[in-house]
Amino acid sequence: MKKIDAHLHLAQIVAGYCRRGESRAIGGGRAAWGNGEEFQLFPEGYGDTHFYAERALEIMQENDVEKAVLMHGSLYGFQNRYHYEVMQKYPDRFCASCTVDPFMTDHMASLEYFLGEQKFHLVKFEISSGGGLMGCHEPFDISGSRMMEIYKMIERYKGVLALDVGDITMPSYQPMSLARISEACPGLKITVCHLLAPMREKKKEWELSLQLLSRENVRFDISSMPKIMDPDRYPYPETHEYLARAKEILGVGKLMWGTDAPFAATKDSYEHLTDYLTKGSAFTEKELEDVYYNNAADQYFS
Repeated sequence: MKKIDAHLHLAQIVAGYCRRGESRAIGGGRAAWGNGEEFQLFPEGYGDTHFYAERALEIMQENDVEKAVLMHGSLYGFQNRYHYEVMQKYPDRFCASCTVDPFMTDHMASLEYFLGEQKFHLVKFEISSGGGLMGCHEPFDISGSRMMEIYKMIERYKGVLALDVGDITMPSYQPMSLARISEACPGLKITVCHLLAPMREKKKEWELSLQLLSRENVRFDISSMPKIMDPDRYPYPETHEYLARAKEILGVGKLMWGTDAPFAATKDSYEHLTDYLTKGSAFTEKELEDVYYNNAADQYFS
């Protein structure tokens, strides 16, 4: 079965930032935050201080993954230049995202350059309070005028917007604002990452958020769901229950498989993150073709 990993990260240089300060690679696949906290960023065999496209392609090949969508993440830092190089070198294998910090003075000029000159098609913002923009800046309305100007530009370029808004405990979790973005930009393809990071104790609120965002121009990637549903274990029976419920609310056409590797693959193998959907009952064989490939192909590669 053909597959597109709809949420993958690369890192030519680890230079992240978030509420813990900067992140830097320290060898052995490990990284450290500015506050001294160390963690495993890359699984063994991915790279000592980096994760390059060539290694990603090898791992994808081993797991029958044809293409991947390259997302930005604060763990790794901005990879705009590297994403551009990868996009030029492997145009049929990767859909690469660009990003900006919307609080930079010249962020609109930078975004215009990425979309207009470099021909990026996808813009990704990690908004989350836990590891994204709201960990570095005061909380803000993601549908406010500053951000809406950005979305309108992406819409003009017929691009795709991906947003990671964290979980329901965070100020960044703003389903009503996501709904306003959808309404204000009807021609904009929107991806909400990680299926809104469901929490067991807030399942009803999560379901209501999905219902609110069941809209024509909004899709969801289900990357990192096994990690989010910890301590659920492979083949992730509880994760399948949440995916089945999401399918009931949204329809199978709104869901896209992804891994969130390499960091997510420090918790379980890329192989397991790839094949676990085939081990449960959330999707039929025909539906798996859409979740694994067709939906992402339409969202990012059409």
